[in-house]
Amino acid sequence: MDLNWLQDFACLGRTLNFTRAAEERNITQPAFSRRIKSLEIWLGVPLIKRSTYPVQLSDAGHQFLPVARATIANLTDIRQSIRAEERGSTAFQRFAVLHTISVNYLTRRIADLEQTFPDLRVRVYSDNLSTCCQLLLEANCDFLLYYSYKDVAPTFDGNLFARKDIGTDPFIPVAETAAATAGQWYLDDTDAREIPYLGYDPSSFLGTVVDQTIGTRKPPLKLRYMDALTEAIKRRVLSGSGIAWLPESAVSDEIADGTLIQVGGTAWQAPLTLSVFCSLDRLDVTGRKVWDAL
Repeated sequence: MDLNWLQDFACLGRTLNFTRAAEERNITQPAFSRRIKSLEIWLGVPLIKRSTYPVQLSDAGHQFLPVARATIANLTDIRQSIRAEERGSTAFQRFAVLHTISVNYLTRRIADLEQTFPDLRVRVYSDNLSTCCQLLLEANCDFLLYYSYKDVAPTFDGNLFARKDIGTDPFIPVAETAAATAGQWYLDDTDAREIPYLGYDPSSFLGTVVDQTIGTRKPPLKLRYMDALTEAIKRRVLSGSGIAWLPESAVSDEIADGTLIQVGGTAWQAPLTLSVFCSLDRLDVTGRKVWDAL
């Protein structure tokens, strides 16, 4: 038995898609399929109905999926506990978090928490949304911080975890001030010339938020650049390359000193909610205190 087999199966049980699950597990699809087959051989029964599209779990698969998830969680918990006991110190509190939240929120918040809990030890996994959600689902982190938005469903079953909304972060269209002034980049100007646009992948969470914010309106945006990282897009904005939607927390200093300017009114903004998820029954004493303090 290999723990990777259980983690692969838990991922496949959530996505019901071999290609997507292999991508999330960061292995090739043939290798992923072989590991699922190895697990089935070990159990002695098929877990997947491969004749259907999309694939479905077999009856045995449905029965085994919660066992796999619980085993992953239990092994992860006992590993952390043993490691902490060996070190003779408090266990790490593990956060999975989007890059931009790590840079613009979590670093400052951890500094505050350390004033309250002097022995606090934190490990942060900064990654994309799907990887962060997978870390929580597989019990490889204690807390998940991510943006939620009213019209975009989370990529996992939020009912499986405790949730707390701890703040809001408006998602606003901005541009470098001199470039925006010279190019007359303003979304509310119906006679505006073509505006260079720096965007997110349309299939990403933030890309979906932008699409829903624009809605049926047709601003004169010409897509010039796409990136998955908010900080990378921010650098392009600062260089005067175009406009982009960015979390207010990421650009508040630049707006305050006049380097950046908002290029659309409130109708072009999206209220992102900063949410934290965890499994309360897996938190240690320090983790409970951190949860209460957030």
